[in-house]
Amino acid sequence: MRISSSSGSRLRGIVAAFGKEKRSVRSLFGSVFFLLVFLPPGLAPAQAVPKGLCLSCHGTEGIEKVRAGKSVSLFVSGEKFARSVHGPLECAACHSDVSQIPHASELKAVQCSTCHAAVSREYSRSVHGKANAKGDGDAATCADCHGSHDVLPRAHLDSRVNPLNLPRTCGGCHGDPDLAKRHGIPIANVYQLYMDSIHGRALMKGGLLVAANCSSCHGSHGILPASDPQSTVHKTNIPETCGRCHAGVLRVYADSVHGKAVKGGNPIAPVCIDCHTAHEIRRVEMERWRLEIVRECGTCHAQSLRTYRDTFHGQVTSLGFTRVARCSDCHGAHDILPKSDARSSVAPSRVVATCRQCHPRANVNFAKYDPHADDRDRARNPVLYYAARSMTWLLAGVFFFFGFHTAVWAARPLIARFVKKRPRKEDGDEPPEPGREGGGEHEPKEGSSRG
Repeated sequence: MRISSSSGSRLRGIVAAFGKEKRSVRSLFGSVFFLLVFLPPGLAPAQAVPKGLCLSCHGTEGIEKVRAGKSVSLFVSGEKFARSVHGPLECAACHSDVSQIPHASELKAVQCSTCHAAVSREYSRSVHGKANAKGDGDAATCADCHGSHDVLPRAHLDSRVNPLNLPRTCGGCHGDPDLAKRHGIPIANVYQLYMDSIHGRALMKGGLLVAANCSSCHGSHGILPASDPQSTVHKTNIPETCGRCHAGVLRVYADSVHGKAVKGGNPIAPVCIDCHTAHEIRRVEMERWRLEIVRECGTCHAQSLRTYRDTFHGQVTSLGFTRVARCSDCHGAHDILPKSDARSSVAPSRVVATCRQCHPRANVNFAKYDPHADDRDRARNPVLYYAARSMTWLLAGVFFFFGFHTAVWAARPLIARFVKKRPRKEDGDEPPEPGREGGGEHEPKEGSSRG
């Protein structure tokens, strides 16, 4: 540890003044009584060193030491420490192994659990606590999130865990692609995705403290992996987690076909993050989201998406336009109910009203249109099935007939050209005719023609 000459002189002066100070018996008795009654037993002996004496060295900017080949700052801002939540405490309340000056060159790690026992137990069960117990140097500790000598109350706007600052604090690790790669974290840019989401914009740009931040969904000290059934972000717990803010939506969703399926233990039933995603939630009015949600519904309802794409509505949305009916326009969003339920928007008694949202003149006959007619389903649409098969065979027959006809017609001139180019037989190849010498061909007489 390097200390300047001026700091050393200052330290010697303070030590001398501290040794010469006379205390009355009454004040000494009061100090001892305070230590015995109000402080934890393990901290009482360490109160002999006042923080003023500690700051005489550690309050000097530039003080540092080399640890594991790296320079580590030992500077503590007296001003920041004074306004921190630990400002009223002496340094030895946390650094319990400091009982005299000079102290050992290496101090024991601070045990926050001495005062924060309940929080410490919760942390030890978390994903961060378990990683830290295994010696993972990347695991978040108390100081990583709250700071060390400058810990401020959560409500303070400068606190690292204030809602306005928490995303940046968590992003120190969860915005680092290298750290994510080392630990197999599937999403390496969570911080960037959140900042561009509806929640991130509301919090950071709008200053709305009610907007969801990291701890709103994941918790704080007891963060568990999403695979843990006790985690607030486990799939079965997602509706309740989101419902802390979106209580009205949760009530509607819980009564829907999807909500009941989740409650019934269906592992593939969609929850909030299946449709809205987790860290990149966008406004539902955005055209991009309105187009993507059609494909998202199709991840579970593949056949319905295929038949929808065959319709006018589906083909228009596939071109990038949103001014036509999509899944939620007919079936609803959070309140999707089976067709057999009279409250469903596609129930026979309500389907006309649903169509009239876009088609004001729709009537019962109009509503008989089947938006998911399937030419492959003979049981559901027999007429369409056989009509489609007939048209398929007719089309194949037409192509085959005219394809064959074209092929033959194209081959005709080729055959004729081949015949014309066939070589003539040379003289002497045929036997001579009787009465002719040499068997050669005689020149025809003038005026005669060659047969």
